[in-house]
Amino acid sequence: MPQTTTSPTTTLRMTTSGGTLVLAPGFQEPGAGRGGHHPRSGAGTHGAAAAARRRDRPPGPYARLFRTPGARAFTAGNLIARLPMGMFNVSAVIMIAGQRGSYALAGAVTATGLAASALVAPWTARLVDRYGQARIAVPATAFAVLGSLALLLCVRYEAPDWTLFAAYAATATTPNTGGMSRARWAHLHRGDADALHTANSFEQAADELCFMLGPVLAAFLCSALFPEAGTLVGAALLLTGVLTFAAQRATEPPVSRGASRRSPLRTPRMVRMLAVFLATGAVFGAMEVVTIAFADGPAAGVVLALQAAGSCAAGLAYGRARRTPRLRTCLAAMAALMTLPLLAATLTGSLLAVAGALLVAGMATAPTMVTGMGMIQRLTPEGQLNEGMTLAVTALLGGVAAGAAAGGWTVERAGAAHGYAIPALAAAMALVFAGLLHRSGPTKGPTDAAGHHCST
Repeated sequence: MPQTTTSPTTTLRMTTSGGTLVLAPGFQEPGAGRGGHHPRSGAGTHGAAAAARRRDRPPGPYARLFRTPGARAFTAGNLIARLPMGMFNVSAVIMIAGQRGSYALAGAVTATGLAASALVAPWTARLVDRYGQARIAVPATAFAVLGSLALLLCVRYEAPDWTLFAAYAATATTPNTGGMSRARWAHLHRGDADALHTANSFEQAADELCFMLGPVLAAFLCSALFPEAGTLVGAALLLTGVLTFAAQRATEPPVSRGASRRSPLRTPRMVRMLAVFLATGAVFGAMEVVTIAFADGPAAGVVLALQAAGSCAAGLAYGRARRTPRLRTCLAAMAALMTLPLLAATLTGSLLAVAGALLVAGMATAPTMVTGMGMIQRLTPEGQLNEGMTLAVTALLGGVAAGAAAGGWTVERAGAAHGYAIPALAAAMALVFAGLLHRSGPTKGPTDAAGHHCST
């Protein structure tokens, strides 16, 4: 039996060279045993097996969603285009109030822009459905960007007040990029209800994220650089995002030549569904105004961001759920949770308690919006999906304006703490409208591409 002498790093082994027996150095890994095998080599085997199991594990719903060819590209463009939606109003208010010294004028100009959007957006969406996303969205965006730049120039060079209203009204042609993105998901995953649910949940979480980051970014740019910076950056992001989004032609839904030219408003139960969105928007509008008044300082932005963060997290979690509740159940949960900020404000008067209550209450909003948007998609006639979803967004924005006005009126007369009664009442009203929607006809309405029925 050959004898071997070992050291921590080398071995001496017997071998032959030209028929002569010699000793030759050999190298061995420290701690290795007989035959050069490491005593922990079993751990490597187990690690390889674990890695193999991870590779064989089916991907999660979001991983499957973004494995769709072209999904990442159009989503990136859409997120860039959607971020300015939370920037423009804040930027306009800071810019106009800073240059003209009037918050009343700034508020009136932004309200005019909102009203113009409510009138123009459904027509823009109808053109998108009829002629295609790229063909309509790009020139509509270019016109809206020119409106933003015109507003900037009118403010900077002290043009008459009426020019501010005209310029900001021109931005109403901004296309509903969120609706166009949802239309692409509906086209790509037609017949796959689970994938569509995940996609709608992701889109709602993206909405929350953009409306959470947009105002913060706008305020930072306008204060750190110059008052027009928020509008300039927002216009650049919008144009860049829409151009990137529109360039992804492979995922664009085809134009449906045989689609109905009647408005989706004539679809049974659509108007009642839009009433639900109107009341839900009032929840958001009132909550924002009342929270700003209650915090009365820079902490208001952080507190509102907590509410949006809770909604964003809930939306992403909701997208992973296999079983989802009906719309009435979501609205009932939202109505119940919206009482928490009211209780925290009136019983404790603590901003920290209100912030915690808003974080929890915000978790009900994304599931409600995801379920509501799913209802809108199923109620909308084929080939008019973008128009149907834009109508929902228009109703939502109308509710935001009404809620903001009601919240401000209540704060002035009853105090900020009692102002939290307005979002709670608006949520209860949305639940009532959902009940009317249920009683307006059978619970099983039009079916989606997967054969699932509309249900409240």
